[in-house]
Amino acid sequence: MDFKDSIKQLAKRAGELKNNLQTEEATKNALIMPFIQTLGYDVFNPLEVVPEMDCDLTKKKGEKIDYAIMKDGETIMVIECKHWQQSLDIHKAQLARYFVASKAKFGLLTNGIEYRFYTDLVKTNLMDEVPFLEFNIEQLKEAQIKSLEKFTKENFDVDNIMNSASELKFVSEVKKIIKELIENPNPDFVKMLAKQVYPGNVTSSVLTQFTDIVKKAGASYVNDKISERLNIVVQTNEAEQQKVEDTPVEVPGAKKDSEVVTTQTEMEAYYIVKSILREVIPGERVTMRDAISYCSIFIDDNNRKPVCRLHFNNESNLRLEPVGEDGKGEKYKIESLDEIYKYADQLIEAAKRYI
Repeated sequence: MDFKDSIKQLAKRAGELKNNLQTEEATKNALIMPFIQTLGYDVFNPLEVVPEMDCDLTKKKGEKIDYAIMKDGETIMVIECKHWQQSLDIHKAQLARYFVASKAKFGLLTNGIEYRFYTDLVKTNLMDEVPFLEFNIEQLKEAQIKSLEKFTKENFDVDNIMNSASELKFVSEVKKIIKELIENPNPDFVKMLAKQVYPGNVTSSVLTQFTDIVKKAGASYVNDKISERLNIVVQTNEAEQQKVEDTPVEVPGAKKDSEVVTTQTEMEAYYIVKSILREVIPGERVTMRDAISYCSIFIDDNNRKPVCRLHFNNESNLRLEPVGEDGKGEKYKIESLDEIYKYADQLIEAAKRYI
């Protein structure tokens, strides 16, 4: 099982178990230790994972970090754990002390559900205020999985992680700013945008009006981007479905793809359809693709732009299938190729969808 599958399996486990975990120790055993193992470290090997490592700067309080990840005898990451229902916000200062005391390059604050990774991008040996990687394991995104994979024992490289940490941190901070500007635009931002489109002076009343406009425009833009992504998914699924439909079922004794032969009758029918469609679309855009069960005529050689299908395998039973908006059509028996002209209107209607 690769890392991606393993971390997704752990995410599922977290959702199933969390409500049964009553203590911090239970959270560590059920969620956080398995997380460390998923990164490839042996939690029972003190050369790789040290539990309750001393992290007391003053040597008076006896402060200990929950786990320290080791490499070649050096501490590379310290992990402070909390109960899965505890907010992590109030424990950042605690991790910051341990970070300095341990001289680790990375610190992780987690409750088994939320994970916050820190380093020292701003000032060497002092933990940053803002994590460079933050996620909820039950809502993991693909990009976060790729970033997390760099912390696995197999891939761990300080320079590589630090190079990406800086970008991750600033991208995260800019995203938060953009989110705030869209949801609660400040006057300077609104004024800057208003000046781009409003022909007069941006008075206080205009500013008030444009504050609402900016909010609506921001929300509309986000919705448009979501719709674009959804359309891409739908189109991809439709293409895959069409691919399945266009793939002939292999049965014993059937011809293989390499044995598909485009007959003279199919070619003549193709030229007839092409001539009919010239009325609404250039001939070079009309293409044909032969398969075992039927011959398809497309626009732009795109199987998502079908015009008709020629079911001509049996010369004594020729059938023409103009394609409707749903990608399907009725099969019409024709006695001769000239009868294709009887269905010209349907063929033209199909082609018009792709003009």
